[in-house]
Amino acid sequence: MNMKLFKVLISLIAIGVLFFIPTLLGDNEYYVHQMALIAIYAVLLFGLDIVVGYTGEVSLAHAGLFGIGAYTTGILSWRYGVPFYIGDIASIFVTAAFGLLLALPALRVTGPYLAMVTLAFGTIAQILINEMDFLTNGPLGITIQQPVLFGKSLNEQGYYYVVITVLLLAMLLVGRILKSHYGRAFEALRGSPVASDCMGVSVYKYKVFAFVISAGIAGFAGSLFTFNELYIAPNTFNFDLTILFLLAIIMGGRKTRLGPIVGATIVVLLPNLLDDIGLFRDLSLAAVAGVIIFVLRHFISGQRTIKPLIIPVVAVSVLVTSAYRLEDMTNWRITIFGCLILFVVYYLQNGIVGWVRSVIGHFKPEWVARSLIKIDPNKELADAVEGKTLASDDLLSAKKILMQFGGLKALNEVDLTVYKGTIHGLIGPNGSGKSTMMNVLTGIYTPTSGTVSFDEKVISGNKPADIALKGIARTFQNLQLFGEMTALENVMVGLHHTYRSNLLDVLLQTPRYKREEQKARERAASILKFVGLESFINEEARNLPYGRQRLLEIGRALGLNPALLLLDEPAAGLTPPEITDLIDIIRKIKEHGITVILIEHHMDVVMGICDNVSVLDFGQKIAEGKPQEVQSNPKVIEAYLGSQAS
Repeated sequence: MNMKLFKVLISLIAIGVLFFIPTLLGDNEYYVHQMALIAIYAVLLFGLDIVVGYTGEVSLAHAGLFGIGAYTTGILSWRYGVPFYIGDIASIFVTAAFGLLLALPALRVTGPYLAMVTLAFGTIAQILINEMDFLTNGPLGITIQQPVLFGKSLNEQGYYYVVITVLLLAMLLVGRILKSHYGRAFEALRGSPVASDCMGVSVYKYKVFAFVISAGIAGFAGSLFTFNELYIAPNTFNFDLTILFLLAIIMGGRKTRLGPIVGATIVVLLPNLLDDIGLFRDLSLAAVAGVIIFVLRHFISGQRTIKPLIIPVVAVSVLVTSAYRLEDMTNWRITIFGCLILFVVYYLQNGIVGWVRSVIGHFKPEWVARSLIKIDPNKELADAVEGKTLASDDLLSAKKILMQFGGLKALNEVDLTVYKGTIHGLIGPNGSGKSTMMNVLTGIYTPTSGTVSFDEKVISGNKPADIALKGIARTFQNLQLFGEMTALENVMVGLHHTYRSNLLDVLLQTPRYKREEQKARERAASILKFVGLESFINEEARNLPYGRQRLLEIGRALGLNPALLLLDEPAAGLTPPEITDLIDIIRKIKEHGITVILIEHHMDVVMGICDNVSVLDFGQKIAEGKPQEVQSNPKVIEAYLGSQAS
């Protein structure tokens, strides 16, 4: 069976089940209401996953944004009689604006600091909603009339169909964003912020962009929530709700569309379902089945140690024993719910959906496997390497570079000139300042004094993303790949600059976007072929052998169409055959008109392919010239051997 056909078939079945649920539940409006609430929470979680799952940041503001969206629609409907669908649209833009106001200052910090800033925003939002009674009716809340569509008032079932339609549309549109160059940029931020910047993907800009999209989606979900509940009050959008949203993402599974739906289902239904002792016993038996699958997968994957199995087996044993010994769940419901959450978070770190996918991965037939990108060997692909054409022969010039960290001068008045079309070696003992110079040239460090010019234009002080887009690409001494992305996707991040499509093009899948996406895929495939990685095109970067990862980093840098490529110890850790392949690739890069700066400790590599060599020692340039001249320079011999040869 064709994979695409299989996915369409499963999707149609799932959609049919969703629309059949009200019929299945009959007159039970409570459960229809709960199913609509699950769908609304899932819509919000689609947006929250962009921030948490893709960019890797923690936001504690989404309950506040959810409340702002809810009150935007509530106020418009309650005070002005605006139709609910107009309120839905307004809530997106109002909440996105609040998200922008929060993101611009907040995203200049990361980690726990960002969490605290977003938590403060959520708390302030709740307080303002409570205190601004002239607008929000204060702690009394707002009561809303049932929504009207085409002149007909919608009951629970009618509104459920509206919400499910919105859920499917949100899943489609968010999926399009995350599969596009925007999604790859967001994911790159999580994988390596410094590498993202050096690929021309501004970390700050795209984090703000991701947060604004996420905020708009949260506001839209809040608007849907208003007409599902028909009553909203400030205490609904409290800190507990924020934690519930985060738990839903973690439990369901990040970076999936099904994860938010599973997570929303758990946080909405499970606490109430645990009131039913019979259902709790059924859930405990389902947990036993899950542990059996977990154990089978453990041994099928080739592992023989039983230590990782002890706690899951003991935990499920306790769960089953409790289920059949307890007669009343009232006093134990919250405790059991908390233990289940703890178990999922600790043992299923990719969430329930991620765990199920990993299990299926051991048993699925080939036609169920994820679709793969293939290179047709008979097809003429785009030119793999295209360097920028610049006018100046003195391609890069660094004048009197001083880089000082407190009292330490990592670089002390260093001059460096790199000529177009050459391979320029930069060598020196460990700690001599080579990587510091690399970071100065690419904008990661701003020099204490001195200037760096590229194609006769001063670039020192510019941001790394801006310098990268001017034509300077680099690799890193310590690998900075985007580990959860495939080799093809890594290179496509390097090609991010080739896209002219905007968000609307992506959402509507316009011909312009489709052309750019296809061209970028072909170009990325050709670059992988250029560096000898065509057979690893669909492999995640973290699963590649170390030597192949080094080549992938070079391939990703080539996606920038650089005029100057900086290679920071690319031969480190490679075997002799891999070093030979690396030398051939560097020579091919030079043949395509790209100038190279090479930092390397393998002297045979440096002396064999470099046109000019500069030597640093203790932050100062001690020699420069042709490889043979430098090799016999007394100062260089002393720097490496510690004393002059007698």
